[in-house]
Amino acid sequence: MLKGLLRFIIAVIFILSGFVKAVDLVGFSFKMEEYFAPPVFNMPFLEKFALLFSIIVVVLELFLGFMLLLKLKLKFTLSILIALCIFFGFLTFYSAYFNVVTDCGCFGDAIKFTPWQSFLKDVVLLVGLIILFILYRKDFRKKDEYGVTPKESSNTFKYILLTVFSLGMIYVMAQGIMHEPIIDFRDYKIGTDIKAEKAKIDKNPSEYKTFYTLKNQKTGAVAKVNQDDYIKKTEYWAEGSPWKIEDGKNESVLIKEGYKSEIVKFKIEDPTGMEVTQEIINAPKAVLVFSYHPKDVPADLLQKVETKVNTQKGALIYGISTEPNTFKTIKNVLMDGTAIKTIARSNPFVLILENGKIVDKQPAKDYVD
Repeated sequence: MLKGLLRFIIAVIFILSGFVKAVDLVGFSFKMEEYFAPPVFNMPFLEKFALLFSIIVVVLELFLGFMLLLKLKLKFTLSILIALCIFFGFLTFYSAYFNVVTDCGCFGDAIKFTPWQSFLKDVVLLVGLIILFILYRKDFRKKDEYGVTPKESSNTFKYILLTVFSLGMIYVMAQGIMHEPIIDFRDYKIGTDIKAEKAKIDKNPSEYKTFYTLKNQKTGAVAKVNQDDYIKKTEYWAEGSPWKIEDGKNESVLIKEGYKSEIVKFKIEDPTGMEVTQEIINAPKAVLVFSYHPKDVPADLLQKVETKVNTQKGALIYGISTEPNTFKTIKNVLMDGTAIKTIARSNPFVLILENGKIVDKQPAKDYVD
């Protein structure tokens, strides 16, 4: 009874973890790109394979999680899941210890974990899987000459369920890659009022303090001091002070958690640096074309998108990218590439607002069809 309950709980966790990533594989691939980037593992040559790696990880989580739920090939299933947990445990520990990836994406955008929470989750799952392996070790029977255990010959119905489940997940993943996620867990889902969200953020902002790492040039002593104490104590900065700020070691620490929303990154500027965010969210209708990798966009697709958005009479129209000369016939404005990826899973992408509220969002290829 106990081992059955533990098996059920762990299986459901893997299935849920895989599912929330399966609906938004492109979003998960962005997270994989963070791991491959120079600040983390410095393997940028793997970034172009991020989507492929994401698919492999999600398929393993879903497939093995469902096999564990159905109690199929337990020794094989548990062995691979243990290996996966060790691998992810290494990644999450590295992220937490060196503070390089602030969200592992373990549950996509549905549930946010801090790096240390992610590592703890992996450790708990690993311990649970090892316990299951020990509890079920007597069920690991020797194979007969055909490689089939006595019970496997009667598992036809379970394999049918596994096939149906797999086909359903393939559809969900394909939908997210080619169009938009079937379920949108992001803060930029249709119906989100960006203007209202920004008002909530302004009313209850997060507060941070900068901590300086100081080194005494005479004694070699090191001290970490917050910005307020640094200003108050003249011994740290007065002329002739032996204390010097260590370059590159300043740290911004969250003091008060405010209203959390990815909308805080919705900041758009024209090429001169003037912010146009308020103009956009206050417009009766705004049609925004996003591109996070402008150089990868086919010229004919971009032309078709611009032609169609220019037919939207009376609408405020902007082309938003990371470069100032991406669009030819609509006004170019700029936004951080990571922030664009939070909004747009396709490149390019069209977002339509009415008085700051998201009323439609589509990959550009769907928008022009």
